[in-house]
Amino acid sequence: MTPSRRRRAGLVATAVAAAASAAASCSSRAPGVAEDTPPEVLWSSDAGGAQSAGGDAGSEAAPVDLGGGSTNAPAPDAGYALFDNFDDVAVGGPPNPAVWSVVEPDCSGTGTLAVDDSQAHSGHQSVRVDGGSGYCDHVFFSNASAISGLGSQVYARFFVRLGAALGQGHVTFLAMTDQNDPDDQQNAVRMGGQDMVLIYNRQSDDATLPTLSPTGVADTVAIVTATWTCIEFHIDQTAGTIDTWVNGTEVPGLVENGTPVADISTQWLSQAWRPKLVDFALGWESYAGQAMTLWFDDVALAGFRIGCGT
Repeated sequence: MTPSRRRRAGLVATAVAAAASAAASCSSRAPGVAEDTPPEVLWSSDAGGAQSAGGDAGSEAAPVDLGGGSTNAPAPDAGYALFDNFDDVAVGGPPNPAVWSVVEPDCSGTGTLAVDDSQAHSGHQSVRVDGGSGYCDHVFFSNASAISGLGSQVYARFFVRLGAALGQGHVTFLAMTDQNDPDDQQNAVRMGGQDMVLIYNRQSDDATLPTLSPTGVADTVAIVTATWTCIEFHIDQTAGTIDTWVNGTEVPGLVENGTPVADISTQWLSQAWRPKLVDFALGWESYAGQAMTLWFDDVALAGFRIGCGT
């Protein structure tokens, strides 16, 4: 497997510039607040388009939906660093530019994205991405403020709907720039697919989680097409560990707890990994010729597990 190692400097520069331009109208953590203090909501787009401050829900007290669809989950903005269901902006345009930047790192091609009302997990709208088959046919929408305000514990939740099955070749639909990368501070930690299943990929050394052995592939999951799939993950940036849930169920092949597991995490743990994630981008990037139409909805970042409820 030789996925592209092109640099993501364009993603970071564009996203940081957009976040800076919006800082005057958005709240952020006050100076001197401890890292483990639950963050206030930096960005929020709820059904009414309101931006609101987060509550004081802590990592232990926050309710969690473990079943993939119940209502036992925090209400939108309950201490989230980011929540967006894309219902507060016009169909056919980009996601809220005060929250997201549309980026095409390194080069641009046929990739497009827009808010769409043909599919929605909740509410009436989502973001549709039409990613092309070549590397430069990529496109992402990126937030460069929320994740960096979370401290060491990063929890994310989003719903994705694929128009076709993941193929054999390597693709990315989530990218997070890692400023602690030993080779290049613009390299990314990526989630996407290869061998038709869900994987992580570390851009700097091309490591995958799980290792793409028969055992590793069997211990992750394929994403069902034409239906909404809830994907959650937790990255402990201090410990360098990862946990992942799909529709509320932990995926063994997408867990890295610091102890090498044969055919699962040995490749990932072949080098020390203590990331410093500075942005969060969803979209499509292909390294082996697969184009894709896909949708994203109900995107959230927090310092606690979010669950699959609304």
